[in-house]
Amino acid sequence: MRFGAWAGATPCGGGRRDLGLAMGWLLAVAAAVSAGAQVDPVARDLIQFGYNQAFQGHAPFSGYAFYYRNQPGFLRSNLTLRLALAPVYVDSELAARDALGRDTHVAIGVAGGGFGESYNEIRRGRYVPAESFVGHGGTVSASVYHRLDPGWRVPLHALVRVSGFYTEYEEEDDTAAGFALPPDHFGGRVRTGLRWGGSEPVLFPRSALELSVWYELERRGSHGAYGFAGDRELESWSHRWWIRALMAYTHPDLGAHLSGGVTAGWSVQADRLSAFRLGAVLPFATEFAVALPGYYFQELTAEGFVLGHASLSWPLDPAGRWYAVVTGSAAWVDDLPGVPLAGRWHQGVGVGVRYRSDAWQMALAYGYGVRALRSDGFGAHSVALLVQVDLQRSRAALIGPESPFRSRAFFRWWGGD
Repeated sequence: MRFGAWAGATPCGGGRRDLGLAMGWLLAVAAAVSAGAQVDPVARDLIQFGYNQAFQGHAPFSGYAFYYRNQPGFLRSNLTLRLALAPVYVDSELAARDALGRDTHVAIGVAGGGFGESYNEIRRGRYVPAESFVGHGGTVSASVYHRLDPGWRVPLHALVRVSGFYTEYEEEDDTAAGFALPPDHFGGRVRTGLRWGGSEPVLFPRSALELSVWYELERRGSHGAYGFAGDRELESWSHRWWIRALMAYTHPDLGAHLSGGVTAGWSVQADRLSAFRLGAVLPFATEFAVALPGYYFQELTAEGFVLGHASLSWPLDPAGRWYAVVTGSAAWVDDLPGVPLAGRWHQGVGVGVRYRSDAWQMALAYGYGVRALRSDGFGAHSVALLVQVDLQRSRAALIGPESPFRSRAFFRWWGGD
């Protein structure tokens, strides 16, 4: 089945290919929510939506929509199911707590579907549809999670994960006739990591503290040259290291919310499909999202990078539902050979509003990419919309009071006091 056959005209004039990729990215949830380095003990039932619209140039579609469920006590008291689900993609994991002894958990994961391995070529701020293509695939994994410090107030977890995957590629309407696709391939990954603390997989965590370090080795069964007359390479091996430090804090009296952090990564033998990619504000579009307001989604392809970000929001009403938000990011980026960038330093700033209730949250923000290169020079504009719906709390609000005894009307009708 050609997913790109969901056709039609788009406002930016891209034709069938843009709408096909738009549908794919909107429905795909590849690594949208990760289990990180621990089994989540909290029941969650969420719908997540994110969309980033650029105002300049012909940008690739950037957005997601998926249902996320985390269910401790699934079938048995020691099993936890994590599921991210969309019509053409699923990411799931079933974890058995204490399977290898106290504080050592084992998990089996299955993920796959359409569009999760797609690639958009962007060089010096210009999207190149002729060198972009669609990718589909699937992954199976086995993971071991271990808590190293039972009893510490801030936990330290270790992760070892081994996974196998298959990826296949296909052209889209705008892929150039002379452009050879990368070879379809099987492969494997090994990831290890340590994470101290953590952050909940929700849109705006009220508090968080994390310091983590990661290494991943990837091996592809098929590799070689592709593109125009073999002008680029799919590597057989790649190595990636990255660290992340973040915090979030909400003042108990003022209601003001401050968050920030630093993420840094480096790679060896990286290619276009395994390098780090930065840009846009879509917190669940990738497993370890790095935000640059105003930029296209995954606009910058990096062999290595260091990115810092900070955000401040404060309440606009006494009930603490509406907030004003200011945010900023700055990154040093070492570009991947063959994918040049417009300089190594990049900055983005943003302003917006946020709404928060018990059942759902929403943010609408304007972003300005200070060093994003466009046809008329530096500077780019975009708007991001983020929505989270908590289905557990939504159902409670619709059903009404937790106890029928809170409403005495029924008893009065039947003569009760």
